[in-house]
Amino acid sequence: MNTIEVNHISKSYGEVKALDDVSFAVSKGEVFGLIGPDGAGKTSMFRILCSLLLPETGTASVDGFDVVRQMREVRCRVGYMPGKFSLYQDLTVEENLKFFATLFGTTVEAGYDSIKAIYSQIERFRDRKAGALSGGMKQKLALSCALVHSPSVLFLDEPTTGVDPVSRKEFWEMLLTLKERGITIVASTPYLDEVRCCERVAFLDHGRLRGVGAPDAILDEFRDIFNPPGIEKVATESQQTEQENVIEVEHLVKAFGSFHAVDDISFSVRRGEIFGFLGANGAGKTTAMHMLTGLNQPTSGTGTVCGYDIRTQHEQIKKHIGYMSQKFSLYEDLTVSENIRLFAGIYGMKDDEICRKTDELLRKLKFTEHKDTLVKSLPLGWKQKLAFSVSIFHEPGVVFLDEPTGGVDPATRRQFWELIYDAAHRGITVFVTTHYMDEAEYCDRISIMVDGKISALGTPDELKEQFHQPDMDHVFTYLARQATRSSD
Repeated sequence: MNTIEVNHISKSYGEVKALDDVSFAVSKGEVFGLIGPDGAGKTSMFRILCSLLLPETGTASVDGFDVVRQMREVRCRVGYMPGKFSLYQDLTVEENLKFFATLFGTTVEAGYDSIKAIYSQIERFRDRKAGALSGGMKQKLALSCALVHSPSVLFLDEPTTGVDPVSRKEFWEMLLTLKERGITIVASTPYLDEVRCCERVAFLDHGRLRGVGAPDAILDEFRDIFNPPGIEKVATESQQTEQENVIEVEHLVKAFGSFHAVDDISFSVRRGEIFGFLGANGAGKTTAMHMLTGLNQPTSGTGTVCGYDIRTQHEQIKKHIGYMSQKFSLYEDLTVSENIRLFAGIYGMKDDEICRKTDELLRKLKFTEHKDTLVKSLPLGWKQKLAFSVSIFHEPGVVFLDEPTGGVDPATRRQFWELIYDAAHRGITVFVTTHYMDEAEYCDRISIMVDGKISALGTPDELKEQFHQPDMDHVFTYLARQATRSSD
């Protein structure tokens, strides 16, 4: 018996064909994946199936109810986690849950059995605002809100983007317990290990359905998209001989009351090095990065970036670094060229240099035809490449990248890392956090934070040998599961 039927669905936005004659079915109680590169049409399909968007042609049904003619019945039967965090940041955990229960005409008490296994893990934080939770805890709250009215079908649009590997594994373990209760689950994800958790997947590409089948069969058939060849790391002559440290940190501490978010860390980073700064959500990575970039002051300890003291010369530091946050950092309502000019001006570059380098960058990114396109209309992967290129437009000594490829498909991530390698070859130090462990393998050296401390530091090969693990995913999981403090 099929819980979801999609028949010849099409949807356009102006001249862009988001979905083009798509048909597939999902069985009752199945864990079904909707996969594909950025701009493939996945989110449009989710919104149509949740009755939030009308198709132009074709029909679709959920639990036997037509998504257009019977949208009220559909909405009572589905739970939906959109790609962007869907809760209210300024409401507490408990207030969010009560709000979503009210929307569906029920109460937390009436739906508690549906969410008990998940909500019990965050219930002790019921009075904390949602915006103050870690990534893993936010996902548990969002899932609880989507389940509070006991839906029969759960739609998850990239639910674990920005969440560390251990928390992602725990999230999917929770999903498999929902399957045991007979809930049908449709999920999209850029993580290949999560794709393999599905029983079947549908591969969308530029709005067209290119295949439906077992995950391994689809991933193998379209390996050029999902498993592009790795990047060869070739050290330049300057990297082989350059020993100058661009970042030096000694006994750095950041305390909030009695809580030490960063607890006595020491390390150095060389010029032109790609340095991976890893850790589970709440381990202290972002707090440490904020101190190094002059956004926050340390409680104790010392550090320099590009020769400037992080305690007293943070304004000078800001002039010599680039920064790309995990939340998209460009202006959506400006064009590509306007964004470049704006940030170049902020960095103090001269007009003739800005004009010359803008033309060079547009050609390099193959964006010349899109220079007058509003950034908000670009695919996510394009936005990420543009944001990175803007962050190093002024040739900084160090660029800080905070989870720069979150939610981006494998082929686009590979292109992004080619830009990183090019920057490192030009002598720019790259300081990067990531939750993709295949990207950790691309780094020259890696540190892994646990409970505010650096628990491991070395090359990927050194760490795999030290901890007797086959890859960086296993190294990370081994260390992260030794954490004793909560991620919140």
